[in-house]
Amino acid sequence: MSDLMSEPEANVLQPGEALPLPAVGRRRLFADPQKVAPYFFLAPFFLLFATFIAFPLLFSLFLSFQSWDATSGLAGMKWVGLSNFTFTLTDHWFWKSLYNTAFMAITSGLPQHLIALPLAFFLQTCFRRWRNLVVGLYFLPFITSSVAIALIFSSLYSTDFGMINLAIAEIGKLPGMHWIVPEHHIEWLYNASNVKPAVSVVIFWRYVGWNTVLYLSALQTIPGELYEAAKIDGANGWQQFRLVILPLLKPMIFLAVTLSIIGGLQLFEEPFILLPNDGMGTGQSGLTTAVYMYRTAFHDGDFGTASSIAWLLFVAITGLMWINTRIFNRGGMKEAGK
Repeated sequence: MSDLMSEPEANVLQPGEALPLPAVGRRRLFADPQKVAPYFFLAPFFLLFATFIAFPLLFSLFLSFQSWDATSGLAGMKWVGLSNFTFTLTDHWFWKSLYNTAFMAITSGLPQHLIALPLAFFLQTCFRRWRNLVVGLYFLPFITSSVAIALIFSSLYSTDFGMINLAIAEIGKLPGMHWIVPEHHIEWLYNASNVKPAVSVVIFWRYVGWNTVLYLSALQTIPGELYEAAKIDGANGWQQFRLVILPLLKPMIFLAVTLSIIGGLQLFEEPFILLPNDGMGTGQSGLTTAVYMYRTAFHDGDFGTASSIAWLLFVAITGLMWINTRIFNRGGMKEAGK
């Protein structure tokens, strides 16, 4: 009898022992398809995000503090601290590429918005029947392959047989125009002074339609009563645009300018395909920061320095984004978006 009383009962919990969950409760989550289905639907996104965004991002940050020759494998990594950043910030070609990038970003990005915004207003107010067709034609360059665009402009910029030089030569034949037109054909892609303007024209042509569509979509959300009220008050087209429409478009202008800043500082495809010397151009006149980063990684095999260039470019973009946000907030973007 004493032996039976000394043995603990099977269902009595001992000190520090957790209460076991019922088997049915543990399986309840996976037994209900409605509860488990969202996890299955979200799993592909998180797997792709972790594989193609999170891991490369963190690995590039890790590489920026390493000296690594990829041919030696992961065992060839050597910690160098901030040496890659120090080398990049003192490298003449990095600052040259940053200047080229800023020049092409400004000369191609600023005209985009100065033309796209009035063009969208014109399409909204003057085009009714054929608006969708015209907008589609403007948007076509944005969805066209970069390689196809490069081939088209390579032929247009051809020194001897390009349409641009042929048109300039024909203009020179007009009375009184010979003193304006140069005597020799212009080398658009092989003269260092012409490379950046030539590439900027290509970028402008490709993205002005995209910004036009952005602004047009914002204009279509503005109630028509505002236009009618402005007309009743005697406002002409310019006054409607400046005093009524433009303040309401500030949130969309902020978005469009933000996208232009990000895309402008990441210029790669257009100069890389158009220009000789793997996108550098004559005398490195077309070398952008993204092309310089690519050459450092895959031509020189210096992945550590290339990663430091990428993160310095990220810091530059972040800084410009902060300045852009402050400017628009000071200009009343929050009030315009309400």
